[in-house]
Amino acid sequence: MRTLPLIVFLLAVPAAAQTPALDAARAAGMIGERYDGYIGVSGPASAAVRNQVATINIQRRSLYSRLAASKGVSPQDVGITAGCQLLGRVGVGEAYMWADGAWRRVAPGRSAVPDYCR
Repeated sequence: MRTLPLIVFLLAVPAAAQTPALDAARAAGMIGERYDGYIGVSGPASAAVRNQVATINIQRRSLYSRLAASKGVSPQDVGITAGCQLLGRVGVGEAYMWADGAWRRVAPGRSAVPDYCR
């Protein structure tokens, strides 16, 4: 599944860094990328931030479903493949989640990308 050509696709994936509120929430570790290609709320966040995260995830779900239909795979597979790419964008100090459900923060010199993505 990791071989799907996602470079162009991921340019269209809505990122969390679209508003100052989301930028601040990401930097504070309140939101972060998840292994499944979605953004999660990892700490106390305002209703506005939660609504923006939900909107982005709806957009991502739509993109994943369309790509999955064109490739003959499941939307979950596309989401996990996208998650591998999106986790590569997570910066030092930012939150992320792997499949075990635990939130972590990227330490200097470390990566948020799990081994199965490499």
